[in-house]
Amino acid sequence: MPIYEYICNDCGKTFEVIQKFSDKPVKKCVHCSGNKVEKLISQSSFVLKGSGWYATDYAKKETKSESPKKPDCSGCCSSK
Repeated sequence: MPIYEYICNDCGKTFEVIQKFSDKPVKKCVHCSGNKVEKLISQSSFVLKGSGWYATDYAKKETKSESPKKPDCSGCCSSK
């Protein structure tokens, strides 16, 4: 179930509520029981766990032992 974030315009506190998509929005503050509560739009985040994801199995992993290669200019540069 998603977690929704609300702010109370009476006391200014924010709080989170776990609700179903079909549940009606909260109308009372859990802190002060005020009636001026608004649902906030916040960025959700998630973590891809396990194997089979691009980030864990297919992305090129850089190692610290690899250093950038210097161009071979033995034919074009002359050191005299």
